[in-house]
Amino acid sequence: MTSRSLNIIDFGIACFLGTSKEDVWRNLLLNGPMTDCEHHDINHISSIALEPLVPAIEKAISKFGKKRVAVFCGTCYKGSNDTVEALRVYKETGKFPGNYAFESLQTDYPAQFIAKKFGLEGMVLCHSTACASSISAIMSAKKFLEAGLCDVAIVGGTDIVSDTVRLGFTALEAVSPGICNPFSANRSGIKLGEGAAFFLIANRDDFPFEYKITGLGESADAEHMTAPSESGEGAKTAMKLALASAGLMPEDIDYLNLHGTGTMLNDAMESKAVSSIFPEALPVSSTKPLTGHTLGAAGAVELAFCCLALSQKDAGNFLPPHLWDGVFDPSLPRLNFVPKGGTCNRLKHCMSNSFAFGGYNACVIVEGA
Repeated sequence: MTSRSLNIIDFGIACFLGTSKEDVWRNLLLNGPMTDCEHHDINHISSIALEPLVPAIEKAISKFGKKRVAVFCGTCYKGSNDTVEALRVYKETGKFPGNYAFESLQTDYPAQFIAKKFGLEGMVLCHSTACASSISAIMSAKKFLEAGLCDVAIVGGTDIVSDTVRLGFTALEAVSPGICNPFSANRSGIKLGEGAAFFLIANRDDFPFEYKITGLGESADAEHMTAPSESGEGAKTAMKLALASAGLMPEDIDYLNLHGTGTMLNDAMESKAVSSIFPEALPVSSTKPLTGHTLGAAGAVELAFCCLALSQKDAGNFLPPHLWDGVFDPSLPRLNFVPKGGTCNRLKHCMSNSFAFGGYNACVIVEGA
């Protein structure tokens, strides 16, 4: 059963590839070097990604009022870096630093920042469904828009690399010593990254738009706290639901952005799920070797990559490349990985996968207007 699409009025992105759409797309195609992880202020990254949306957000506030513009933000952020530093100062001086706020410990801290930044008085929700958080936020935004509880929504995700996150993934023995190598026989884990991407969306035609979110699907394995279902059934269900909600067949998808973390279990599961649904010729890639795994922001960042690909129109239909060592894992189904400079004949529908800890699976389909 198809559902009404969400119009993307505008979007912005900030990640290791750049802080503008133009820089990000250029570096993505050129296999721009991924830098080492840096600690940023999460609100600073969010502000950079939000900057291109300011005119459209101000127009929406003027048209509908501050109570009718909602915020839906996905993140894994818990303020741990700030808290560790604040506790160090407290231990030394008996007082917390003057600029330390307990609110930074709350999961909704990045979402509340966005609302305060624009003086919004409407719905503010934060989603923390691990690495699929920002697609989960889009799911909620769609429901609230359809229910008439808001007129437009700022939706997306933001995340930074904290010492707590780094140590947690290291304890799981899931961190690659170098750039991640998704779907390779030599893959050895993820590389952490930082980033943010936000979209201004609506299910009405009051604003011009260039992209539409036509399909969304989600499922839950509920099998393990950190490992996906080895069969890939949960991922398959989410992808099939996204196709059904968009009214599309598998052969209608022109490009698939894989979750592609570079871990043994995720890549095995995802390759099985994808190969069981889509034609062998479907161009696919994981962009995480170029951005690192941006955790709760990953779904939004990679949706932005799909929009950037669609924005080319007649400029070659270039696709985000799959950066790896080219050594196929004989135990995995072979996928059609996009080489550097790879293109496709038709580029109308793009899908992006996000599969998270706890067995939460989410997929989104976007098309050019």
